[in-house]
Amino acid sequence: MADKVPPSFDRKNAGSQGFNPGLIVLLVVGGLLLTFLIGNYVLYMYAQKTIAPRKKKPISKKKMKKERLRQGVSAPGE
Repeated sequence: MADKVPPSFDRKNAGSQGFNPGLIVLLVVGGLLLTFLIGNYVLYMYAQKTIAPRKKKPISKKKMKKERLRQGVSAPGE
């Protein structure tokens, strides 16, 4: 009876069956997700270095008052 063991349960052939298909799908999806996240991080770092945030020049109160008077809007308190 010991001679009639199906080949799928034979210990000699256990390692030669290949990977589990679920494991392959998990590895592929995980690899794609990891690649996407790393790519986003690299692009973010590149954008931070190359595209500097634009800073607006501070406008003095005197210039603001002058501009309002030029447009015909009276400044508050006058």
